[in-house]
Amino acid sequence: MNSVYLARIQQALQYIETNLNTNLSLSDVAKASYFSEFHFHRIFKGVMEETLNDYIGRRRMEKAANKLVCHQDLSITQIAHESGFSSSANFAKAVKLYFGFSPSQLRNPTKIHAKESKIGKIQSKYGKVFSPSDLYPTHITISDMTSAPNGAELGKNQLKMGNKMDVKVKNLSEQKVWKLSSVGGYEESAIYQTWGQLIDFAQTRGVDEKAQQRFAFCYDNPVLTPLNKCRYEAAIIMPEAAQNTTVSAPYFMASIPAGKYAVHYYKGSGADAVQAHLRFYSDWLPQSGYEPDHFPIMEHYLNDARVDGFVEMEIYIKLKAL
Repeated sequence: MNSVYLARIQQALQYIETNLNTNLSLSDVAKASYFSEFHFHRIFKGVMEETLNDYIGRRRMEKAANKLVCHQDLSITQIAHESGFSSSANFAKAVKLYFGFSPSQLRNPTKIHAKESKIGKIQSKYGKVFSPSDLYPTHITISDMTSAPNGAELGKNQLKMGNKMDVKVKNLSEQKVWKLSSVGGYEESAIYQTWGQLIDFAQTRGVDEKAQQRFAFCYDNPVLTPLNKCRYEAAIIMPEAAQNTTVSAPYFMASIPAGKYAVHYYKGSGADAVQAHLRFYSDWLPQSGYEPDHFPIMEHYLNDARVDGFVEMEIYIKLKAL
């Protein structure tokens, strides 16, 4: 795929994310990508493998479902209005059509009856089997826990915890990064290919592979979003000497913004890391006095999973006061 096309579609995606709760028009999204309105719809479908309307509808449903789970203090009616729906009835109908479950069932899976249909658009169109219970963490027993990231052998789904999650709150200064987007979302082969390209790119810019600080920007919840549709950006911290240079697509420059971050440690399989994310939101965040800022989850990698076969990382979540 032409790198300029990818970069300009990326601009369109950023515009959509910023304006999801508004009445997005083809014309406005096309302008954000600098493609002509006449051709944009076909180009978008060719790159994203779904129509603009399907993409916008899917993102609205994913964002709404995350709010239902993570913001239990908000009523379903509030979430409906924040998601751009004129009424809670229209919202409930759209959620049921997409997920196969009602908003109240997403919020409380115990309300699901065994005989109810569970086939929604998420499965019929995208092939993703979905269960609301997967939106909530599987709690880990004391025997499954580890006390420190010292390289000890860890079992499935293990996190650094005592009797509760061991989360540190850190203040970070702004960091400039080189980025490359995964064209296959969270698919393992796509992630490995993305990192191979970016690692080589950074080496050509004078940053040795062993000295690279690697972060990933993880925008989507793989429980809600098909893996190949999840947005994943690999990032490497830029040396100060390189910060006044330019790069060409598909690589681009961005920043890790200054601010307060919650940081917790994980070591295990990449597929099981979602449990670390979910448990953070359900167990630590509600008691913390903070809420997540409008910034994606970051993963700071401490090893090379392509070599080791497992992931060792720190998970960063940007915070703001309640």
